[in-house]
Amino acid sequence: MNSAHAHRHANPLRLLLLAVFFLLAACSEVKEEALPSASRVLALGDSLTAGYGVTAEEAWPHLLAGKTGWQIANGGKSGDTSGGALQRLPALLEEYDPALVLVTLGGNDMLRHVPQAETVGNLEQIIVLILAHGAKPVLLATPQPSLAGAAFRNLSAADFYRQVAETQQVPLIEDAIADVLSNPDLKVDALHPNVAGHALLAEKIFEELKEIGFAH
Repeated sequence: MNSAHAHRHANPLRLLLLAVFFLLAACSEVKEEALPSASRVLALGDSLTAGYGVTAEEAWPHLLAGKTGWQIANGGKSGDTSGGALQRLPALLEEYDPALVLVTLGGNDMLRHVPQAETVGNLEQIIVLILAHGAKPVLLATPQPSLAGAAFRNLSAADFYRQVAETQQVPLIEDAIADVLSNPDLKVDALHPNVAGHALLAEKIFEELKEIGFAH
């Protein structure tokens, strides 16, 4: 009787211990090695990275450099698509020789109705080029264009970013840009953050990079 009673109470404890073990194992797997101060980093993107509507010093790559101590080159180009960035990337990698590349692309693809498969293919090729250069990529998702999402302040990242991140096994910062662009008080127009928006975006990206392990 006593042994049966003890057995009934052992199973939940065993399950709890197993759950803790797997949680700790999962957390240990995702951490990247922190980049030292003064590391070279490339921010590859479109107008969200270039800082449309704000000065270069007010754009999130410059602000992120201040938080991390990294030397962040702003490789943003207003109006650029994933295909355009793919063409620009080899020269940028050669020029800046970054240890880390923050990839923020796809918004203009969606606005111009570029086939999703083409965008996914371009992003995957961008990641391959970054890895071949010996750098680490991080993918940043931009929100799916949505009138309802904008009206209800509830934009969300397009689904294909998670697909690319999982297929290519690279870190994804999924919600930072969508969260900022969901708030009209943080935008200079319908598509771009204002000064306050870039400041919050830099903070959100910094916190995510700490979670990933690159920043500390």
